[in-house]
Amino acid sequence: MRAAIYARYSTDLQSDASIEDQHRLCLRLINGNKWKEAETYTDRGLSGASHLRPGYQRLLEDARCNLFDVVVAEGLDRISRDQEHIAAFFKQMRFQGIPIVTVAEGEISELHIGLKGTMSSLFLKDLAQKTHRGLEGRVRKGKSAGGITYGYDVVRNFNPGGQMSTGERAINEEQAAIVRRVFEDYANGSSPRAIA
Repeated sequence: MRAAIYARYSTDLQSDASIEDQHRLCLRLINGNKWKEAETYTDRGLSGASHLRPGYQRLLEDARCNLFDVVVAEGLDRISRDQEHIAAFFKQMRFQGIPIVTVAEGEISELHIGLKGTMSSLFLKDLAQKTHRGLEGRVRKGKSAGGITYGYDVVRNFNPGGQMSTGERAINEEQAAIVRRVFEDYANGSSPRAIA
């Protein structure tokens, strides 16, 4: 059987080595079943909450073209963390007659889709809540929650521990003059279109 490997990592806390580690585990499973590796599909630094990942989309397309007989991944959550997407993926593979086998769960069934899909969905909800909590904490400390806002410059300083501080901003006086003019024009009755 021709086996397609899918590997993904999503955050800066993980690394390219994660793809290599996943590939090694999947290859061990393939060799143990006397299958043949057909292709490895990867997405680096992309969330499993989105199905708009190049490697994932190519995997779907190649399944429709009958280029492999089984999909292998480290775990179901590597394929997707979205309940709707993982159910759709399972349905498409089932339609093509392609089983999904993971190192963590074995051959995937409807039961896995329901339970693991729910667990992944809860993980994403929990992650979003913790991310928002962290961003709110940064704002309450007078720091930027991310991104560069027009009218400010990023300030890079070392804290007493020797690490680079993050979230510090300073007013960019040249841009601030424009921001002040925009607010004054708006306060004096100009429309946003006229200001722009």
